[in-house]
Amino acid sequence: MKSITEETNSKTKDIDRRSTLEIVGLINDEDTTVAEAVSRVLDRVAEAVDLIVRRLSSQGQLIYIGTGTSGRLGVLDASECPPTFGVSPDLVRGVIAGGYDALHRSVEAAEDDPEQAVRDLQAQNVSALDAVVGISASGNTPYTLGAVEYAKKIGAATVAITCNPASRMAAAAGVSIAPVVGPEVIAGSSRMKAGTAQKMILNMLSTATMIKLGLVYSNLMSNLRATNEKLRRRARAILAKEAGISAEEAARVFEAAGEDLRVALLMARSNLPRSDAERLLETYCRSVRRALDSLG
Repeated sequence: MKSITEETNSKTKDIDRRSTLEIVGLINDEDTTVAEAVSRVLDRVAEAVDLIVRRLSSQGQLIYIGTGTSGRLGVLDASECPPTFGVSPDLVRGVIAGGYDALHRSVEAAEDDPEQAVRDLQAQNVSALDAVVGISASGNTPYTLGAVEYAKKIGAATVAITCNPASRMAAAAGVSIAPVVGPEVIAGSSRMKAGTAQKMILNMLSTATMIKLGLVYSNLMSNLRATNEKLRRRARAILAKEAGISAEEAARVFEAAGEDLRVALLMARSNLPRSDAERLLETYCRSVRRALDSLG
């Protein structure tokens, strides 16, 4: 059965005859349909988030796995979690068929080997504690399907992100997230609408998971790692605004907290010394919200 993302789009049949402005207009028109398609599967996204949160709360890890564009998007989302939410790089990982080389050049043959997917997951020490998210526009990519089937076999939680509800991967996964974005502007070029839908869903999965784990305070990046000057400026600005203190005082408290924004927020909001703020954070799993709420 032909995948939806492989079908020909009747709206763009003459795109090669159009002006440049008309071409980008057609692409934009098609892109505007993606958010609506994703909105129709939010219940499945929420189900997946709750499933992932349970696994991560029980010492599990989250593994994204895919090929080509889908695999790159998974690696991208995983790589953003440590600086944004202050988590270990081991908590959320991205696996792509073909390894590092596939991140910057096409390694198309790698997608045909389901056994390699098993070996790649085994190299990540995936177990029944973990959550594995397979990402595939068609949902029939042998590598990604093999990964989901293996993960399910060993008892890991499994999620499929695909744009083909009738796919084998959608049927195999514990939770299937399958927005129907329709045919691509260029037939089969699933880096476009399908890729956009996948990126939107990955944003939701990781962000909502980290919020549920307590790693966001209000709508602030309270757990960010200030690893460069841009992030240090952002951390000091968050501290000043949230604690209602001057930029100068925020800089002083941030430094006194060892440039740990979580500790600095507790120190500024509760007048706790650094050692007590650090102990309180450990008690509440590094959640600023939970630590502050415990103080009344």
